[in-house]
Amino acid sequence: MRMLCLGAARSFVSSSRSLTFLLPKRHLKLSSSYFKPYSHSSPPKSPIQMSTTTIEHIVLFKVKDDTDHGKVNTMLSSLNSLVSLDPVLHLAAGPLYGTKSSPIPFTHMLHSRYSSKDNLNAYSAHPSHVTAVKESVLPICDDVMAVDWVADDLQGPVVPAPGSAIRVTFLKLKENLGEDVKNEILAVIKGIKGSFGEINQITCGENFSPARAKGYSIASLAVFPAVSEMEAVDSKEELVNLQKEKRRERGGNGDDYHVRK
Repeated sequence: MRMLCLGAARSFVSSSRSLTFLLPKRHLKLSSSYFKPYSHSSPPKSPIQMSTTTIEHIVLFKVKDDTDHGKVNTMLSSLNSLVSLDPVLHLAAGPLYGTKSSPIPFTHMLHSRYSSKDNLNAYSAHPSHVTAVKESVLPICDDVMAVDWVADDLQGPVVPAPGSAIRVTFLKLKENLGEDVKNEILAVIKGIKGSFGEINQITCGENFSPARAKGYSIASLAVFPAVSEMEAVDSKEELVNLQKEKRRERGGNGDDYHVRK
């Protein structure tokens, strides 16, 4: 994969920030957030080591501005309790730590993992999940966004360590891009880990649940040991911009969501 010149990278930094804030409809858009996924009442499952196919499930919630904190805590407790369901390998929900260039001010996030699409479907249809959504989520949320993808290259524990920081990125591609271009974009994302030793895990894939994804078609998730490591990567501005420029050449441009566990 060819390297870009510094001038081209700097040019992209300026325009990408502009596109990020202006949110052009036909460009690669991205979102980033931090959250505290582990509740005291719902301890995480054991850190199973994975190197095979895993289903990533991300849900973003926009809680109404005037919502009582007690109702928000009830929502999070109800969601985090779902980690005990048999189909679930990992589940954590909590408030976003920070958001960057998000067109919709989401306030909370849920991240979960499954060994198959069937297990994700079983989780979605489980009475406990249906009840949690109906009684605790929908009454206090203005908006919900969900993205699912197949992570065929997850290495390491399926349950990120407590204290980990997660960057979730959603990409909205330009129109009429072929599969070869999508594959190039995914290859660039997977290659990011090789450039930054601070990243423990990175997965990416094409969204297979478009109904609630708001047009985002590609997603990725990077796990860092802590917020400090993620911020250290962000401080390496030139390398970060080179990676963004590679993505832009293959389909658009965008930004990021960060999450703290």
